[in-house]
Amino acid sequence: MLKKIFGFAKKKKKKEEEIEGVEETTTTNEMVNEDEVKEEETDKKVEKKEKAGLFSRLKKGLTKTREGFVAQVENLFSKFSTIDDELYEELEEILIQADVGVHTTMKLVDNLRDKAKEEKIKEPKELTKLFQDQLTEILTKGTKEEDDDQPTILMVVGVNGAGKTTTIGKIAQRTKEAGMEVLLGAGDTFRAAAIDQLKVWSSRVGVDIIAHQEGSDAAAVAYDAVQAAKSREVDLLIVDTAGRLHTQSNLMEELKKVKRVIKREADNMAVEVLLVLDATTGQNAISQAKLFNDAVDVDGIALTKLDGTAKGGVVVAIKEELGIPIKLIGVGESAEDLQDFEPESFIEALFEGGFEEE
Repeated sequence: MLKKIFGFAKKKKKKEEEIEGVEETTTTNEMVNEDEVKEEETDKKVEKKEKAGLFSRLKKGLTKTREGFVAQVENLFSKFSTIDDELYEELEEILIQADVGVHTTMKLVDNLRDKAKEEKIKEPKELTKLFQDQLTEILTKGTKEEDDDQPTILMVVGVNGAGKTTTIGKIAQRTKEAGMEVLLGAGDTFRAAAIDQLKVWSSRVGVDIIAHQEGSDAAAVAYDAVQAAKSREVDLLIVDTAGRLHTQSNLMEELKKVKRVIKREADNMAVEVLLVLDATTGQNAISQAKLFNDAVDVDGIALTKLDGTAKGGVVVAIKEELGIPIKLIGVGESAEDLQDFEPESFIEALFEGGFEEE
């Protein structure tokens, strides 16, 4: 469900519409077929318009990275007249400064050098397309289709300040708008402000919330939230968790306990862990991810505040060094600016590709 958190309701809505259509059918088969064709055409136009709008938001949100990191790479390939060691050394420096990380930078540059030799490329400008392909390959590696229909418990983890509560609120809003039943669990009992924040989001979105008092056992909140989710047959339960410093061992033990309770009580609901990371923290985000992953086996990452950094290379570093799928990226303030991460669209937006109608 994490892979297409904002699109997974379409199948259910379509099925409901089809059932209603069957119950109300009073026309001939020919008329039904004609209506179906018209409806399909309308759906395609709406989907294309929505896709163009999301891409426009994505491109706008990545402006700082495009004008920083990507512009430097493109300028580098333009200013050199020959492909030599100096070009590759400067490329390494740009990538490291863009938070791509030393390990990933070395791999990228080595692969680019080998590919250029293999394809007998002589002009530096021709390296741009090869470089884009290298980035896309890293970002798409290991991706797979997932079951979007199964009811899911989403356990959200991350340090304070990463945008965890806002991410939960946006996911709830977009899911509710798609016609799905959503429930929130206020599992960050360490801070009263965290509980209050989540209550504000639940009220704004129009979804219920399970909450205890500040200082309560977080695992007890998770237990009650799961029981409520099952009894109400919701499509998505989002459980918030405490976000104290990731170096605190007691927090990690608490998270392990919460996950054990959720998995034990989940029954037929899928359980996934979403880690929220702040893109502006660069390499520190990777350190956080490693610790959280060791503790609770992270299934996916929501990378927030990409619009606030010129060092978007951290996206590549996270995927290459951790092997954890990036599920969502935040490129702005609105709910629509928290988008499913699609590598091809991401690279296209970075390198100023326009939206092409099919």
